[in-house]
Amino acid sequence: MLSRRESLRLALAGIAVPLASGRVAAQGGAWPNRPIRLLVAYAPGGGTDAIARTLAARLQAELGQPVVVENKPGAGGNLATEAAATARPDGYTLLMGNQGPMSVNPTLFPRFRVNPETALEPVALVADTPLVVVAGRGTRAASLRELIEEARQKRGELTYGSASNGSASHLAAALLCQMAGIEATHVPYRGAGPALTEVVAGNVAFMATTLPSVTGLLQGGQLRALAVTGERRVAALPEVPTVAEAAGLAEYRATAWYGILVPKGTPAEIRDRLAAAIQASLATEEVVARLREEGAEPARMEAEAFRRFMRDERQRWAEVIRAARITAD
Repeated sequence: MLSRRESLRLALAGIAVPLASGRVAAQGGAWPNRPIRLLVAYAPGGGTDAIARTLAARLQAELGQPVVVENKPGAGGNLATEAAATARPDGYTLLMGNQGPMSVNPTLFPRFRVNPETALEPVALVADTPLVVVAGRGTRAASLRELIEEARQKRGELTYGSASNGSASHLAAALLCQMAGIEATHVPYRGAGPALTEVVAGNVAFMATTLPSVTGLLQGGQLRALAVTGERRVAALPEVPTVAEAAGLAEYRATAWYGILVPKGTPAEIRDRLAAAIQASLATEEVVARLREEGAEPARMEAEAFRRFMRDERQRWAEVIRAARITAD
C-alpha cells in the first residue's frame, strides 16, 4: 500500500492514485470490521423488534460481524430516529425505520428536530405487513359492509380502538372511515394489547391491528376478522377478504412496513454492500418463514424506489391526518 507521502508525491506528479483505498483507511479498514448496531424505535417483543431481530441474525452471517439490535423506544419512534440521524455515518449504525417515524411523524410532530427525509439515507425496504380489521361483542357485524352500515346508522357512536394516537392501527381505521364516508369515535390506548382487551370485552366495537397480536383471539373465537388492509389476501387468513373486496373501496391500502436506513453521508460503497446483504438475507427460506410468522411479506425494494415510496407515504398520510384532525396528544 502506498504511504501518504508517496501518494502525495505521485499525485503532484500527475499520476492518478485510487481514492477508494483512502476512504477505507479513513474508516479503519474494510467495512465491516466490528459489530454493527441496529436501532429499533420500539420496546422488545413487538412486531418491529421481531422483524429487526430476524434480519439482524441473517445479516450477521452475510456480513461476518455481529449485528446487535438496540431498542430505543419513546416519542412515537422519534428518539431512535434522532439517534440514527446524529450517529457517525460510518456504516456501524443502522435504523429499522417503519411507517410511523418515517412517514407519519413528520406531520404528527411538526416541531421535531430531525427530518428523516433529509437526515437519513434509505438502503432497502425489508417487509410489508397488512393489518386485520377485527370486531368483538361491541357489534353484531359479521362483515365489513355490515360494520360500515352500522356506523352510518349510529352516526359517530360506533367506536374503534388503537394502539395510540397516530399509530398504524389508528390511521388504518381513520382512512377506512374517510373512504367509506362514515363517522366513528376513536378510543386510543397505550398499546395494542389493552385496546384488544376492550374490543374482546365489547367496550369498543372494532380495531385494525397486526396479525400476530390477534391470531390467538381469532382462533379462540373471541374476535372476528372482517378484512385485511393490504392489496392482497394473506396466507394465514385466506378466506378473509381485503378491504377493497369487502367494501368496494378499490384504492384502500394501509400497511405497516419496515426498512433499513443509515445516517446521511454514509459512503455509497457501504450502502451498496449493506443493500446486497439485505437482499441476500430476504432470499433465504429461514428469513421468509420467520417474516411470515409475523404476518409480514418480504419487500425487495432497493434504495431509490424506497425513497420514492416513503415520499409518497408521507404525502398520503399527511392528508389523512389533516382530514381526521389527528394530533399526537
